[in-house]
Order: sequence, then C-alpha cells, then structure tokens
Amino acid sequence: MATKIENKIVKYNVVRDDETPAPEAPLAQESNVVQLTEKLERPEMLLGSTYKIKTPLSEHALYVTINDVILNAGTEHELRRPFEIFINSKNMDHFQWIVALTRIISAVFRKGGDVTFLVEEMRSVFDPRGGYFKKGGKYMPSLVAEIGDAIECHLRMIGLLKDDGLDEHQQKLVAEKRAQYASLSERAKSDECADFPEGAQLCVKCSTKAVIQMDGCMTCLNCGESKCG
Repeated sequence: MATKIENKIVKYNVVRDDETPAPEAPLAQESNVVQLTEKLERPEMLLGSTYKIKTPLSEHALYVTINDVILNAGTEHELRRPFEIFINSKNMDHFQWIVALTRIISAVFRKGGDVTFLVEEMRSVFDPRGGYFKKGGKYMPSLVAEIGDAIECHLRMIGLLKDDGLDEHQQKLVAEKRAQYASLSERAKSDECADFPEGAQLCVKCSTKAVIQMDGCMTCLNCGESKCG
C-alpha cells in the first residue's frame, strides 16, 4: 500500500526488516522574536527623547534627540532599543564632525547587540584646551564626553544600563562615615549644652569647644590641655 508523504523530507535512514525505526524528534518551532539588525526597516513613527546640552564653550545649546524602536510590542519579549540619534544647534562651528558622529552612532544602534560601550568610549574623549563643569558641578572633559553622558542617561531611562550599586567594601566605608558623622553630631549637641564660655575654641585633644585663654595661654576647660604645658 502506497503512503503519501505530506511533510518535507529532512532526513532519511535505511531500516532493515528486523529493526524498528526510532521515533523522530519534533522539529523546533521557529522563533517569532524580532531582533534588532541592519535589515530591520525604519518604522513610520519612532518614540524619542531630546536632551539639552548647554556648555560654556558656545553661546548656543545643543539638542540631542535619540529615537527608539519597540521590538515585539505587546509581548513578553517587548524591548525598547535606540535606533537613531540627531544633534541640532544654531552653532555651526562643529557641524561637520557632529553630522559624522550622529551617522556613526546611528549605524551602531541599528547594528544591534550591546551598544552600551559607546558611553565609555565617548566619555574618555578629552579636549586639549581643557574641560568644563556642567550645571550641578559635574566635570566634563569635552563636548563629546557630554554627548556620551546624554546617551548614558537615555540608556538608563530605557533600561539598557543599570546601576551596579556599591560593593561590600564601599557599603562598609559609607556606613563607617555615617556613624562617624552621627557621633560628631551628638558630640556637637552635647557641647552646646556644656557649661563652657561662649566663643570657646575646639580642643585638638578632646575635640570639645572648651579652649579659652587663661593667664596668657590657650587652655582647655574640659581636659586641661594647655599650650604652656
């Protein structure tokens, strides 16, 4: 009796009459997860965020816009990834290298994979004329480094970068500093209540504001420390 083969033949094996063929393993189902690659076409609409960069090096600010693509929207595999970057400004002094930089970064975004390395690469660029402090007191070694800082903020916002937190040694150091500060605060409160003259100076030996001038010598009324012995 003839048997009609309806499925695609993927392999074959010669079986003798005294052998029983082993059951075939089920074929793996094709994954429906969409990965970010260069072949992914740009959607008509992208979500984006714009970051303002105002440096003391220029009268006009720079506006960094990063657009994201949503992969596998509405599924458990939904992922937001950066797709392209634009930098605009009224200042045309840096036009050529800014256009080149945005095209290269956008190409890296579309390539897929781990793009977080861009942050460290850009933040390690130093201006030979010197850096500057941005608003809030953070030092920026160059304009490129501040663009990298804006990219880092965006990657943290969409979840590609996460704070590692303090390690065990750093946590212990912070705890010791906090305990030391609390101890000094309690001591300062007790000093305020102590019966020492107003305007007394801090004693280097007992750390109490009880040092006054007596008989021409600076003397501590709390521990007796004196410059005159």
